[in-house]
Order: sequence, then C-alpha cells, then structure tokens
Amino acid sequence: MDEAAAVPDGPRSFVGPSRNGAEGRVPGEDTGRIEDALTAPLVEAVRDLDGYGGLVYLRSRDRRSLVLAMITGVPRSLLRSWWRVPVGGALPMAEAYRRDETLWLPDEHATMVRFPHFTAGLPYPFGSAYQPVRTGGDAVGVLVVLRSAARAPMDGEAVGLALRPAERAMEERLDRLVAGRRTGTDSAAHHVEYDDEPISVRLPTSAAHPVRVGLIDWDLDSDRCTADDDALALLGLDRSAYGGTIADIEARVSPDDLHELRESRHDALADGRVRSRHFRVRDEKRGEEKTGYRPVELWGHLVQGGAGSARILVGALVDAGGGLTAAEAAERLPDGLFSLDQDGRLTYANRRCEELLGSGREDLFGRYPWEVVTWLRDPAYEDRYRAAMLSQEQVSFLVRRPDGNWLSFVLYPDVHGLTGRVFPTGPPTGAEQGPEAGFGATGGLGAVAPPPGPVASARAGALYHVVQMASVLTEAVTVLDVCRAVSEQLLPAFGVRELALYTVREGRMYLLWESGYPEGFLTPFEGVTLDTQLPGVHALTTRLPLFFESPEELSLAYPGITLDRMQAWSFLPLIASGRSVGSCILGWDAPHRFTSDERSALTALSGLAAQAMERARLYDSESAVARGLQEGLLPHRLPSVEGLRTTGRYLPGTQGMAIGGDWYDVITTGRGVALVIGDVEGHSVGAAAVMGQLRSAVHAFAASERPPQEVITHTNRLLSELESDVFATCCYIELDPATGRALAVRAGHPPPLLRHPDGRAETLDLAGGVMLGVQPDSVYPVTALTLAPGSVLALYTDGLVERPGSDIESGIDAVRRRLSETPADSVEHLADRLVGTARQARERPDDVALLLTAYR
Repeated sequence: MDEAAAVPDGPRSFVGPSRNGAEGRVPGEDTGRIEDALTAPLVEAVRDLDGYGGLVYLRSRDRRSLVLAMITGVPRSLLRSWWRVPVGGALPMAEAYRRDETLWLPDEHATMVRFPHFTAGLPYPFGSAYQPVRTGGDAVGVLVVLRSAARAPMDGEAVGLALRPAERAMEERLDRLVAGRRTGTDSAAHHVEYDDEPISVRLPTSAAHPVRVGLIDWDLDSDRCTADDDALALLGLDRSAYGGTIADIEARVSPDDLHELRESRHDALADGRVRSRHFRVRDEKRGEEKTGYRPVELWGHLVQGGAGSARILVGALVDAGGGLTAAEAAERLPDGLFSLDQDGRLTYANRRCEELLGSGREDLFGRYPWEVVTWLRDPAYEDRYRAAMLSQEQVSFLVRRPDGNWLSFVLYPDVHGLTGRVFPTGPPTGAEQGPEAGFGATGGLGAVAPPPGPVASARAGALYHVVQMASVLTEAVTVLDVCRAVSEQLLPAFGVRELALYTVREGRMYLLWESGYPEGFLTPFEGVTLDTQLPGVHALTTRLPLFFESPEELSLAYPGITLDRMQAWSFLPLIASGRSVGSCILGWDAPHRFTSDERSALTALSGLAAQAMERARLYDSESAVARGLQEGLLPHRLPSVEGLRTTGRYLPGTQGMAIGGDWYDVITTGRGVALVIGDVEGHSVGAAAVMGQLRSAVHAFAASERPPQEVITHTNRLLSELESDVFATCCYIELDPATGRALAVRAGHPPPLLRHPDGRAETLDLAGGVMLGVQPDSVYPVTALTLAPGSVLALYTDGLVERPGSDIESGIDAVRRRLSETPADSVEHLADRLVGTARQARERPDDVALLLTAYR
C-alpha cells in the first residue's frame, strides 16, 4: 500500500447495513444485510474460544481501510478509535489481513512486544485472536475474538482450530450473500466491502430469574374475576378448580396480606388505578407439609363505561420473587450498589449509593456517572470502567470526596455491563502527602485525589488519538513518512474524507500531501502568498485553528471561495517551536458538529504533526547532503572492457543517515582489470569519508600495476596510519580478460560466488587475511582462479546475505541458489534479481553493494 488509508466516499457497497430497508439488499431475496451473514459465526467464534467479545472487520470500498462491521460483547463506544484502521498500519487486525494468516496475542505483554501502538490505545490486560475472513480464496476482512488473559492459556494452533469453523461459516454465508451480484468472471470477494458504522449484536444470555406476568379482569361490582393461564399459575390454581371469583383468589393469599389485596379495590375506585400492591400467595410445589409463599404484585387500571356499566379493574399479576425482591434487598444494604450498562450508563443505584455520591437516581439514570457527579469528572474514572470492560476482571480504586472523606469503588464486569459497589473507607497510606492516581485489576487498589477545582470533561477517546499519533510519529523519519502517518491516523479516526498538508517556503504555500480531493481541485491554490484570503492561510498566519460546520459558515466567512462536495472543514496551523511550518486541511462529507474534545484533540494533533514535520525536514536536508557525498564517492559508470560485462548495485541501509562505507570499483591495469569491493564499518558521514580514502588508495595502487597482494598490503597499512578507529573488509580480484586467469586477495570479506556456464553456482573458497586496519604488517595470501567463457563472478558485501535471526552461511547459500536459478542472458537483470529481496525489505540494517562480472 503506497498511500495512507483514506475514508472512501460515494455510495456504500450493497453488503453494508441499510438504514432505510432498501440499500444493502440482494435482488430477489427477502434479506441481504451483513448481519444475516456474520452474526451466528461471530457468536460461535466467541463461544468456541471461551472469549467475551468479538469483532468483524471488512475492507473498505477503496481497499485502504478495514472497517468495523460487527461487534459483540464489547461496547461500541470503547472501540470508537478502532472503527476504521489503515490496511498498512502497525495493528494486529491489519497484519492478519495483509499476511492472510491467523494471529494470536495471548496477553498484553505479547501485544506490547509486537504492536506497541495498539497497546498505547488499549493498555488493558486481555488476549486477542485474529482470523482472516475470506471469500473465493481472497481475504476480505478479519474476525477478532477478545479473551480474558486470566483464562486458561491456549497455544496458537489450538486458537486456529477453534476459529476455523466460524471462518468457514462466514465464507459460506458471504458467498451466498453476494451471489446475486456476481457477473461475468467477478469473484465473490470482489463484492465484499463495508463503509458504514458497526452493528452491535448482543451475546445470548439466559435470565437468572425470568419475570412471569399474568393478566386478570376483576369486576369490582360482582367480584367476578377472569384470569389467563399465567395468572392462575402464579396463584397456584388449576383452571378446573378455579371458580372465577375474587374469593377463590383470596383463598390462596396469606392471611397476613388479605388487607393488601382488598385495598386494591379502594385504590381502583378512588384513583382509577392500582400501583404495586404486594401480597403473598401459597406455593405448594414441595408438598402440603412444606407450604411456602411466593411474593406477587398487582398493577392495574379501572375501565368504566357509561351509566349502569360494570367497573372492571384490568390488572397484571407480577411475580415479585426475582428482580423486584432483589432490588428491595439491595436497598437494605449498608453499601452503595449500582449497575452500568455495557456502554457505561447507569441503570440502577440503591439509596445508599445516592447518599454516597450525593446525587439522586433520577439524575444518574441513563447517564455516565463521571459526567453527573462533578468530583468524578476526570478521565481517570472513565478509564477504570474501560479497564474493567476490556479486561473482564475486577477493578478496585479509591476516590477522595470534596469533603475529604474517602470512598472505595469495586467494579465487577461481565459482557453485558458491570455491577459496582461503593463504601466509605479510610485514606490510603501517604494520602496526606498527596495521593497519586492509579488502579489495579483483579483486586488491585489505587488512589485518586480529586483535582482542586472543576475539571473539564475529557473523553478517553480524544486522549487516545493524541497518544496514538505521538507514538506513530516517533517512527516517522522523512517528511513523506510524517505525511503518511498523519493521513493514516486522522482519516480513519475522525471520519475525515479529504486531507491536505501544506508547507511554507519563501512566503508561499505548497502542497506536500493530499488524499481524497477531486483531480485538479487543489491546483489553483498552489504557491499562494501568505496574504491570500484563504482559511488555510489565515489559520497559519493567526496561529489559530478554524472550524466550519457547514458550507454556509465557510462561504459566509470567505465569500466566493471555491467549494467541492465537502460539508464541514477544519483548518489547522502547523506550528513547531514558534516557527510556522504549514497548514493541515481536513474535510467531512456531511455537516459536522465539532465537540470541545474533538477540537482539543485536533489542535493537539496538529502540534505533534508540526514538530515531527520540522524534525523530518531537517533530516531530509541532512540526508540529501549525505546522499550527495555517497554518490560522489561511488563510481558514476564502470569502464568498458572487451570480453567483460560489468554492473554494480548499491542500496543504503534504512537506519541512521542511509549512508555507509560500502563501495565497488572496476579498474583497468597494465595486466588486465581489477574487480574490487569493500565495506567500511559504520553508517555515517565519517564512514563514507574513510570509504572514499580507501577507494582512492586502491585505485592508485592498482593503476601503478602493483600485484594484488601489494595493493591490499599497502591499503591496510594506510588505513592503520589514518587512526580512524574503524576497520574495513575488501575483496580484490585481478582478471586477465584474454585468458580468464585471475589472482584473488580477500581481507576479512565474504567469499565471492561463481556461476559456471552450465548454470551451476559455487562459493569460492579463497584464502584470506584479517580485516584492513587491524594489523599494519598483516600478510594477505593470493589465490589463483580460472574463469571459463560464460561464467559470472559475483562480489558483494555482507548486507546482501545477513538477515536478523539467521547465520551468514544460510544467507550466502540463498544468494548462490538465486544466482544459479536466474538466467545469465542479461547481467543487469541478474543484478536486479540478486538484490530484489534486499530492495523490498522494510528494514535493512546494513548497506548492500554488489558487483557482477560476466566473462564472455
């Protein structure tokens, strides 16, 4: 992927969820929604892996992003930052998709080692498994299962086996889902894409105490009472034994509660309704000698016709033995109890909880507690909830109230929400000296002191974006790296459709990077001066971010400005250490309301981007100087020698300044031609300078027609006298093109490779001496060779054959096989083939130099 992930525009694919019931359906079928294909396998995968949550990502229409399509067991709000991730990002779901293989991260430690950026956003203890979702043999998405790290450990093979049935089921269902859209030679995978919000699916659960409700009609004038089967079951009556009167019901009621039942008549006649009249009925399921009582509630309202019409109480009998009784019990406890739904909003609080928090239930219901209770209005408290829900482990922490008293909170999570307990406690050790924030999972205890004044509400999602961007930008080296990182982070995280990054040079604005804009739209803005009436320029010159939530707002502020299809914009100044670097322009394709959190996050992110861009600009300038030095020291072209075809390749390492001490040369002498390759240790301007001195020395000694051993001996003595504190390796071969005879000297350098005319390749076993610069008086032996016409000689540096985690002999053997398997018709093609693997590597710890000589 050569560009950053971008949020695609245009209509959604047909497999995306439909909001109006039309879009998203397969022609000729009653259903066609993505949840029809994914729900059952997703739930199955969570169950088979003993997990607590699951996600399904599908690729976007432009194939640059993975979009969260389905989610279960985890609140959507907690994963808001991960709704859309770049395919090329350093994230586990992206890597599983790119590699098309299962990925298993058993705990937070494994995640931190492999994906530190991911852990920066979700620093909680949990395991996760990633299984590519395929159709037609092609990866179209990723199935993710979240698992508590406290569960019994599993190995990667067991995880793969557990996920395979769900993966196959998803493939079969997606194939059927897209069958109606396939045409010609299109594969099923061609039509699977997603560009909408995630769909939440609730994991199946059984109610611990199912509530039973029965219906009755009570004629208050005649005391006749009709009841359905559920009402009779609650009363413990068979229909054959029920006489149809209120007296039959009273016979089942505890004598202590008869008055409560009879008062229902008074409530209905006086108020027109009955609200929660409690009484107990006999429960004889365990035999007559062990009769018990079941609590029941009566609710109802009076239905009355005209004059002379009956007065009917239409009522419901509710089994109060489950949740209602449990709530009564909770009200009697000395500790505060509360319940939060999966999204963190309060669904229950007992009276003691109201007292301890200092807020009524009506104010708390349906809201986040940390938004209602002012002294809980700190991101740290929301983070406790996130830690509990994403680790599925108990979380405990202490909080000091504004009056100085301390409360202990304990959170008990499951996949549908959490139950909390709060109670007074003493201060932690050292609290008087200023307690520090912290929390612990699985029973750990931390303490958090409230801030001295009001705290602005800061959502954890906004804070995450800043942390994530800072983490990613630390690895961005060049200006292009910074632009790509900013695009990959801002576009998916904020739902941005267009992005443009401008830089300032000589008082004018120039485009560095754009994504999502119509072709040619930005051309008129190239090179505008800093006094131009444009929002991107004003944001930079005033050093203030500008936000426009609709086209009308932007047009009113800048009459006549050219607009595209976007509906909201953000213009952010890029300021680094007081210096104006440029502007960042973001566009949304729908009217967008910028919250205070979002404005703060975008402003902070623009500052991070500016600092990284300034650092990268300086690096690019220094690297340009270094590369110029390197190119000046290497030969611009190799001499043409009759009977020989030579070519060279040089690849700088990707670490440091991308400059090193590898060199090669072809030198004509009175006896033939000298083929030389060498490597000075280190990657710096100093190493390149020493390389230049050695190359000049070898060239001078060879041109003076000294024999090979004297050339290397004198070069070794010269390097020792330079006192540069670096060493070098070298391989020097003097070849007579007329006869094919050669003399070779090796100073600590990897052995050459020789491809024979029949295609067989071997490693030449040359006698060698120590590296140059180690011992001034070293002696270097000479080895005689004879090349047959049609042979190819390969000299190389160790960067071509060394790979992390493997020995150099294995690397040499791999290059030897490639040399043997590749046709030698073109020496240029052969050279490209030998350095191809090194050229494609994302990381090259060392430089690579190659000199090929074909003897004709």
